[in-house]
Amino acid sequence: MTAYILRRLLLVVPTFFAIIALNFFIIQLAPGGPVDQYIAAHSGIGDENVMQQRLSGAGSDGLDQAQGEGGNYRGAGGLTDEEIAEIEKRFGFDKPISERFWEMLGNYATFDFGESLFRGKAVVDLIIERLPVSISLGLWSTLIIYLISIPLGIRKAIKHSSNFDIWTTTVVLAASAIPAFLFAVLLVILFAGGSFLDWFPLRGLTSNNWEELSLWGKIVDYFWHMTLPIIATVIGGFAGLTMLTKNLFLDEINRQYVMTARAKGLTENSILYKHVFRNAMLVIVAGLPASLIGVFFGSSLIIEIIFSLDGLGLLFYETTVQRDYPVIFATLYVFTLVGLLLNIISDVMYMVIDPRIDFEAQK
Repeated sequence: MTAYILRRLLLVVPTFFAIIALNFFIIQLAPGGPVDQYIAAHSGIGDENVMQQRLSGAGSDGLDQAQGEGGNYRGAGGLTDEEIAEIEKRFGFDKPISERFWEMLGNYATFDFGESLFRGKAVVDLIIERLPVSISLGLWSTLIIYLISIPLGIRKAIKHSSNFDIWTTTVVLAASAIPAFLFAVLLVILFAGGSFLDWFPLRGLTSNNWEELSLWGKIVDYFWHMTLPIIATVIGGFAGLTMLTKNLFLDEINRQYVMTARAKGLTENSILYKHVFRNAMLVIVAGLPASLIGVFFGSSLIIEIIFSLDGLGLLFYETTVQRDYPVIFATLYVFTLVGLLLNIISDVMYMVIDPRIDFEAQK
């Protein structure tokens, strides 16, 4: 197993480099970059007040140069070539694209992601600020889905074609057909001061007086705020995992080794959880990396907007629209690295769950 893990880790390097390089050059060569947006804002295109707030972190010296009397941008009448060159230099676009690429790789190798072009903060600080919301939504929704879907899928396989199987399938499929944003709006109307009850808050991850609460009060306040967003996030996530679990267990239950085990006098629970469970769970284990990535990067933009949550989903959307390259590339870097490593962990888990699987023997 050790030799296999080392080979996979060595393959991570060229794979990672190819993914980062491909995305870097595609994004960099796409029109409408940060320099274009800055120039557009100073040429009277778009809402200058909004752009001034976005560009406030790009450097006060450069902004002072671009402003005239009365706080109006001189660029509203057109920017000179010298001013455009200064903007490109400030954003680092005065260098060749290949030099920018290698410089970025060198910084990212030490996890130095630089600063946002338009927000005046370090990229790491921006991500850390939004991470609690994304972890909250992703972690709790994934945990709830797995805790409900796997036992439910096993039960449906055991009770195949029974009334229990039929009505639970109907409920699960009906829930999955409801769009998450529509269900979120319904929850707001019913339980968050819409037209009926006012049981849950509608804004933020915690209350304004959260720091003053006791430990138990903080826990209660946190889950009080997260109840509706989590319910809205998980409502459509049961169907796929539940039906996958049912079909996998149903397929294993009908295999010859199960009939042999029954003929030997083994109990149904022993057959189910000592033999069938190990074999049926292999495919579900393969999906764990995607689920774990979703914990950090699977924030729902619409859910965050409806419940006024500043998570990574909203941050990534805003920075993509603004072409905030440091945030975009840092996200891509972390996402790719975590994904590659979790794929290796998935293969290791295969071998732990089923010792018969030996990747080292496959040359």
